[in-house]
Amino acid sequence: MKHVDTLIVGGGQAGLALSRCLTDRSVTHVVLERGQIGERWRSERWDSLRLLTPRWQSRLPGHAYRGPDPDGYMSRQEVIEYLEGYAASFPAPVETGVTVESAQRIGQEYIVQTDRGTWTANRLVVATGDCHESFVPDLATNLSADVHQVVPTAYRNPTQLPEGGVLVVGASATGLQLASEIHATGRPVTLSVSRHTRLPRTYRGRDILAWLDEMGLFGERAEEVRDLTASRAQPSLQLIGSDDRRTLDLRVAMEEGIRLTGRTIGADGHTVRFDDNLVEDVAAADLKLARLRMRIDQHIAAAGLSGLVPPPSPLSMTDVGSGPSSLDLSQQGIRSVLWATGFKRSYPWLSASVFDERGEIVHEGGVTPEPGLYVMGLRFLRRRNSSFIDGQALDAEEIADHILAHQQARSTAAA
Repeated sequence: MKHVDTLIVGGGQAGLALSRCLTDRSVTHVVLERGQIGERWRSERWDSLRLLTPRWQSRLPGHAYRGPDPDGYMSRQEVIEYLEGYAASFPAPVETGVTVESAQRIGQEYIVQTDRGTWTANRLVVATGDCHESFVPDLATNLSADVHQVVPTAYRNPTQLPEGGVLVVGASATGLQLASEIHATGRPVTLSVSRHTRLPRTYRGRDILAWLDEMGLFGERAEEVRDLTASRAQPSLQLIGSDDRRTLDLRVAMEEGIRLTGRTIGADGHTVRFDDNLVEDVAAADLKLARLRMRIDQHIAAAGLSGLVPPPSPLSMTDVGSGPSSLDLSQQGIRSVLWATGFKRSYPWLSASVFDERGEIVHEGGVTPEPGLYVMGLRFLRRRNSSFIDGQALDAEEIADHILAHQQARSTAAA
C-alpha cells in the first residue's frame, strides 16, 4: 500500500494542469491514468478531428503553444503530442496504465484500489473530464437490429459504416462535422437538429473565438451567470477547425446536400419520428448569433477598433422547411444511425455521498461536500471555458490553492 498527500485520477489536460500547480506549491501528489497521457484523444476521437479552438488558445499553467501557426487548429495527434510535451515540461508524477477500481473515504483518508495495488491519500481529485461516455437516448433500443448504430467515441472514419445512407442525430459541433465528413464520401446524410449554437468561424477579420476571448466571455465565472444549470446544458459551438478556416453551419450543410429534420423523438423498427420544432430551433440560433454579433460590434466600437477591422458582413438567416415528421429508414436507404447526442459522466468506482439524482458530482467550483474530494475539468466548473484546454489554468490554480489550504489546516489541527 502506497500513500500520497493528493491523488489525481485522470491524466488529460485537467489532471496535468492541476499536477503542475500542485508541483509549484510543493504538494506531493500522483496522477493515475488508465491508459496513456491524453488517452481519450488517442482511443475515443475520430481520425480527422481538429480542435475547435485555435492553437494559441491551448494555454496551460506554465505552458503555451510556441509553433509557427498559432491561428490554426490542432489535429488529434497534435493534441496528444502537446499533452505529452506538457507532462515532460515539469516533473509530472504520472503513472500510466493504472485503472482505478474503487475509491472511498475511510476516516481521514481515501482508500483507492487499482489494478496495480492500493493507494491511500489525504485528498482525492476526480479529473476524468466532461466527456466520459456518449449519451444515447433510450429510444435507440427500439430501432431494428439490422440498423447499424454508432457513437462518436467509437467512430473513426466513414469506412466503418455500411454502404447506404446515414442518419446523424445531433447538430452541435460533433454531429455537424461528422455529417459533413460522411456526406463528402458520397453517402446521403440526414441530420436531425435540435437546439444548437450557430457561430461563424471568422467575424470581421478575426477568429470568432478571438473576439470572445478578448471580450472576457470565456472567463465569465459560475457565480456571475443567472442560471448556472442552464449554462452548463448549453449545446456545444457549431464550429469546425480546418486549414481553410471555413464556417460550417446548417446553411452550409444544406448547400452540401444534407437533409435536415427536427429533433428525434421516437423510433420503432425502421421508423424514426421527429418533432416539428426545426424552424423554431433554427430561428432561435440565428437570433442568438445576431445578438452576439451586436455585442462584438459594440466591443469593437468601444475599443476604438472600428477603422482597423472590416465592417460587419450581412447576417444571412437560415431558411429551412419544416422537415419530415418521420422517416422509414429502410425505404430511404438509411442503414446507419450515428448518435451525436452529447456525453454523460459516470463514476462507478467512486463511493461518496456527492451525487445528485442524475449521477453528477455535486460541487461548488470543483470543491465537493465531502472533505478532501475535488473535481476538475467539468463544464462551467468555475468559468465558462472550464472544459476547454484553455480553461484549465485558472481553475487549477484556484483548486490547488484550496488543496494547499486544506493541507495546512489539517497539519495545524494535528499539531
